[in-house]
Amino acid sequence: MTAIEVKSRSKSIKSLKTDLSLDGKVQELVNEISSKNSISQYRLRLTILDKETNKQKPLDANKSFIANGITSDKVELFVKDLGPQISWRTVFLIEYFGPFIFHFFFYYVSKSYGVEAFEHSQTQQLAFVLVLAHFLKREYETVFVHKFSNATMPAFNIFKNSGHYWILSGFNLAFFIYRPNVGRSGPLSFIFHVNEHSSLVSYALVGLWAFAEISNFITHGILANLRKGDTKRYVIPFGYGFDLVACPNYFFESLAWLAYALLVGNWSAWVFLFVSSGQMWLWAVKKHKRYLQTFGDDYKKLKRKVFIPYVL
Repeated sequence: MTAIEVKSRSKSIKSLKTDLSLDGKVQELVNEISSKNSISQYRLRLTILDKETNKQKPLDANKSFIANGITSDKVELFVKDLGPQISWRTVFLIEYFGPFIFHFFFYYVSKSYGVEAFEHSQTQQLAFVLVLAHFLKREYETVFVHKFSNATMPAFNIFKNSGHYWILSGFNLAFFIYRPNVGRSGPLSFIFHVNEHSSLVSYALVGLWAFAEISNFITHGILANLRKGDTKRYVIPFGYGFDLVACPNYFFESLAWLAYALLVGNWSAWVFLFVSSGQMWLWAVKKHKRYLQTFGDDYKKLKRKVFIPYVL
């Protein structure tokens, strides 16, 4: 047994002294702190002071003390209260629900534009269906497909995380795309411009969108199956799209929104495409580097691009 002293870095938690085996998981200590302080385990973060950098180093609760690099007979750890938490699954459900509110409102409540009821163009009708189908798919994946490596996140972050979906893909797309043709002149002709393609072109773009969405769904399934029974497991994915790029799920997502932007032609759709694709590019670069650091030559020899097959 090893003597462990846990010093509190938060007023809501009391310091603790206990004896535990280094072969046991850190989670045992987290549970003990949680029980004695009547606080959720998800609010607790255990760290150890790294003497080389003089910074706090987080411990992996799913690993043993030894696996976390702790081998001495007497250990000094630190615990911090992360504050109110919310599950990642709940966060995603709330994020993806926002666009439904805005798109239904601006599509069906014509008086929000100061006009009476009117008939939407074919492009507007298709745009409405595509957005709703996309976020229905997202909600389904959140409940039945995605696996989350972390159970919770700080509750306050939900406002920051929801902004992208509620504002950019919610209000931004809905308000500027569903306005009627009535009174479009001057600056309004650009601000509320929506393409009027032939049916052949429109449905070809819908076909491209459908291919991208289905492909994105397939890649999410592959990622979910990698973590069956172990949400912390980290392996190299193979199969549909993964043999070409590090993150085909991001590529197919961007392809779907490209098809949408080409369909509607409104500046708001292009803004959303560039912002979302830019963010996914940063995520893809980060994951590509992580693959290289974790798997080294085993991953490097695969010669995968980061984001766009054969290009980038």
